[in-house]
This record gives sequence, C-alpha cells and structure tokens, in this order.
Amino acid sequence: MRYCHVEACEDKDIPVGLKGDFSHLSTHNYNTENPYITQNCNDHNVELSYLNTTISAKVQEDIVLWSAYDDAQDNFCVLEDNDSESEYVDLLLNPERYTGYKGKSAHRIWHSIYMENCFRRTKTDNPYIQSSKLDNLCLEERVFYRAISGLHASINVHLCAQFLLSDSTLTEPNGKWGHNLYEFQKRFSKETTKGEGPHWLRNLYFVYLLELRALNKAANYLEREEFYTGNETEDWDTQLAVKDLLSVVRNFPDHFNESSMFAGNEQAEKLKYEFKQHFRNVSKIMDCVGCDKCKLWGKLQTQGLGTALKILFSGKFDEHSELTPSSKKQFQLQRSEIVSLVNSIGR
Repeated sequence: MRYCHVEACEDKDIPVGLKGDFSHLSTHNYNTENPYITQNCNDHNVELSYLNTTISAKVQEDIVLWSAYDDAQDNFCVLEDNDSESEYVDLLLNPERYTGYKGKSAHRIWHSIYMENCFRRTKTDNPYIQSSKLDNLCLEERVFYRAISGLHASINVHLCAQFLLSDSTLTEPNGKWGHNLYEFQKRFSKETTKGEGPHWLRNLYFVYLLELRALNKAANYLEREEFYTGNETEDWDTQLAVKDLLSVVRNFPDHFNESSMFAGNEQAEKLKYEFKQHFRNVSKIMDCVGCDKCKLWGKLQTQGLGTALKILFSGKFDEHSELTPSSKKQFQLQRSEIVSLVNSIGR
C-alpha cells in the first residue's frame, strides 16, 4: 500500500548529537553508551580504573552483559536501539494517519493483543472485556486492560482524525486527509460497539492520566536532561519547553495513583512479573503489523506507555530515591524511551 511507506532521514539530515558526536560539549562529560546521562568529571575514580585493568577482557565483557541484563529487567518493552538495520525517522514527515491498512491482518494484531495478554477469568471468543465485568478482575488486571484499551482508542482516534478522504489527484498528489466523523462514530458509538465505545474513550483518558503521572514522577530526572542534538538554539528551546510542560504537569492535581498496585506479598510480585511479561508480548506483537507507518506509530505509542509503566513500577523513580552521582545508574532512561513517552502523551 502506497500510504504505508515510511520516509527515512538522509544521513545529512540527522543531527550530530543523535549520531553520538559530543565533541561540541565543553561543560559535561557524556556517557557514550547513554548520551542522556551526564557525568561529573569528579566521578572518575583512578584507583577503581587501575583495579579494572587486572580484570580479563572476557570478564569485562560479561560484566557489561550482566549490567545490560539487570537494566533490561525494569523494561516493559523490548528495546531495539542497537539494531544495525534501524533507520532515523522524522515523525513530522511521517504523520500518524489512516493508510488503508485493514482487514484480517490488522484485526489479527489486536485480537492477539487482547486474547493472549489481557488477564481474564473466563474463556470467551470476544477479545474485549465488557466494562460491566471488569470488577471481576483485581486492580492490576483492570489497569492492564484499561491501558491496552486506551492505547487502542488513541490509535483509532488519530486514524479517524487523519482519514484518507480521497486518493491522489492532480490537485492533491499526496491524497486528501481530514476528519471522518462517520468512521469515528462507527468505532466508538454505543450502537455499533454494544455500548462499549464510550468506555473505550474513558480508557483513553485513563492512559493520559497514567502517563501524566509518569512525567510527574520522573520530572526531577527530565529537568536535568540536556536533550543534546547539536543545534544549540533548538536544544535550548527543547529544554525550556520540557520544563514548562513539567511545571504544568506538577500543578495538575488528579494524576493516576500507582501506590496501591503490586503491594503486599509474594503473590503481588508474581503478578507484577506477569504484568510486565504480558506488556512485553504486546510490544513484540507490534512488530507483526503489516504496514510500516502503522507499525512506526503503534510501536512508538506502545513504548511510550511501556516507559510510563517502567517509571511508575521500577521503584527507581520513587520519592525516596535521590538523583546523585552515585545513583545515576538507577535513573537511566534511553533516548528512545524519552522520545516515545513525550510523543505518546502528545498523542
């Protein structure tokens, strides 16, 4: 399908900061593995460096792998930042919109997400859990379903808002796009969804509150980010914009409250593990989307939600945690996680 194509960036259009060039920075040392983690020059320990030279290269490689494995345990998504086949994409050149991707392939994606990953107490052929039956689930199971439903609703709303109204013509070579009220009503009205459509829209707001809470919880960390790309003016504007956003988020009184989730006993820890594994499965299923542009935005929003869950439930952004040089490792977010979280809440 012609509208499924994703336009990748040419090498000359990729900011130097995204390529890993930090030679223009004079006030900070940057972690080459994670350029968003600033390093104080005094963090370098000469004695520790000397001791490390006695460790064999094989053991050092193993330590790096162990460290990466430990970090990955906090992730709710499978991250592929080091994929050699990955390309840089300008999201402004590839807007989220209806591409014509539909039918059995698209339905199979969401059917797998709901049926294979959402927690259920009874077997049914209906992938959606009726809102009247959600009370049969525990809090954590309800949160998972509402998060997936809200993610689905977000994607559907944007497809209706940017719908292909007419194919390419001489006057509209790229097609005509715009609001499709009929399509929106078909996907969300009570009459066409057996009364569930309005609940799905409420689940969209639920995800919005959840991601707002994640931004608020990680605010101190995000305010210290450099957001370095190599364009000094844009980097400065980005830092100011993020601080303005976080200021608004802090003043919003009704964030999602995660404190009562996964609390108590060993059973809660088991449920937390299952919750995480189920969401990772969702992120993997998004790789099976047959339309590249749909996959791009589906994976971006899924990773944004997964990043929010990581912030909320890893324990490393809790109020008792301190952002100090010795604890920077605890607060590590990859660039793609920050980008996906901000874009997801923007959706």
